[in-house]
Amino acid sequence: MKKLFVFLTIAGMLTFGLNSTVYAQEEQAPETEVADTTETEEEVSPAETAVMAEETDEEAEDQNFHYVLKERFIEGDARFMGIVLLTLILGLALCIERIIYLNLASTNTTKLLNKVEDAIQSGGVDAAKDLCKNTRGPVASIFYQALDRYNEGMEVVEKSVVSYGSVQMGKLEMNLTWISLFIAIAPMLGFMGTVIGMISAFDAIAQAGDISPTIVADGIKVALLTTVFGLIVAVILQIFYNYIVSKIDSIVNGMEDATISFMDILIKYNK
Repeated sequence: MKKLFVFLTIAGMLTFGLNSTVYAQEEQAPETEVADTTETEEEVSPAETAVMAEETDEEAEDQNFHYVLKERFIEGDARFMGIVLLTLILGLALCIERIIYLNLASTNTTKLLNKVEDAIQSGGVDAAKDLCKNTRGPVASIFYQALDRYNEGMEVVEKSVVSYGSVQMGKLEMNLTWISLFIAIAPMLGFMGTVIGMISAFDAIAQAGDISPTIVADGIKVALLTTVFGLIVAVILQIFYNYIVSKIDSIVNGMEDATISFMDILIKYNK
């Protein structure tokens, strides 16, 4: 329930953030025009005029990009573009949740191993268990499970490390299937809009009885725009997905190295 609440919170922040950005741009447009008119009324040198012209051109290009993007999104038919946008929001929410979780799961394994070894030497297994229990991250959880079964023998400890390590890997890879699903369906939704847009274009040709650019333009526009936005969403989510996978691989490699060193410490202490 807690993870669901966090996921819905992130999705809501992304949705309202996009809306507030659009509204802010619409409110700031008149102010920019007023500022430009007031500055042109003052007498300025040619050099200052050139600098002002360059800045105005850059601002106009930035505003034109956002305006064109919003306009193309609306022209792409809300029935398909809204679904593609929802796919992007949900996918980004899952990616952000995974990145936060993986950053919290990252620990300094070398420092943790030194603390565990010192705790075993000074206070025994119970002190090391308390240390691991109060330390976050999958490595500390694996150490705790191994120390909890220390009295049952080293074979049981080794099996516990292997089995609980698999559990922690599953937690690290949670929701990756959903992210890959959104990566796959985003272009599919775009292609669906493409097919339906082409069908609409051919319907318009059949009704008019003539092939004219003005007749088929709307259907072809919807077909192309949905494909473009679907591919853009897939590319964005794919970048985040690759980063998350590389982060998981790094944590897993550190986990395996730490468990090997931890078993060596237990074997040395057991002697």
